[in-house]
Amino acid sequence: MSDVPHGTTIVAVTFTDGVVMAGDRRATMGNVIAQRDIEKVFQADAYSAVGIAGTAGLAVELVRLFQVELEHYEKLEGSTLSLEGKANRLSSLIRGNLGMAMQGLAVVPLFAGYDLNAGEGRIFSYDVTGGKYEEHSFHSVGSGSVFARSALKKTYREDFTAEDAALASISALYDAADDDSATGGPDVTRKIYPVVAVVTADGYERLTDAEVGEHAETVIAQRMTEPGGLHAPIR
Repeated sequence: MSDVPHGTTIVAVTFTDGVVMAGDRRATMGNVIAQRDIEKVFQADAYSAVGIAGTAGLAVELVRLFQVELEHYEKLEGSTLSLEGKANRLSSLIRGNLGMAMQGLAVVPLFAGYDLNAGEGRIFSYDVTGGKYEEHSFHSVGSGSVFARSALKKTYREDFTAEDAALASISALYDAADDDSATGGPDVTRKIYPVVAVVTADGYERLTDAEVGEHAETVIAQRMTEPGGLHAPIR
């Protein structure tokens, strides 16, 4: 349905100490920009993040319910649910929206966090039926996801630092915005930048607008000389 706000694009990238999730700020209604500064990346709990793509209103409500359920579990049990358990619970919530999804009001989130048991960052994607799939290294969802993933294929390295992962994520969103009209690029004039979150053993941290702005300026400056983006060495 094109008469309700839709949000895209979300990317997640693992690095040596955890995972980074980033999302652009544009919401669209058909060919109209419904909102230029919507937030699509949220803290799920102390060690996880969830990004939304699809019908914006339903997605935000789903995230709020997810946050409350994780908090409720922690208060009852005195400990956090395992990362796998959190991913499974989100799957059930998505499945509960299947009827609306069949009518065109789909919600397709991306979930990522730091697995305290495994000692690493992990990423989970979903389909509209609630199917859960673990992704490795990086992933993206939303209308610009194919372009973002293509960009990350060229730049991803297993020895990424948090700063490297954040820069690669913003660069991937820039590529998505370059080819997908529903994805918004960094808006330097209005100072509207992607939301970028880092999750490590120390917990969830959202980068400040100033920090993201510096990364965005780096990407924009690089694109002035290389409009096609970063080049990966062939050998």
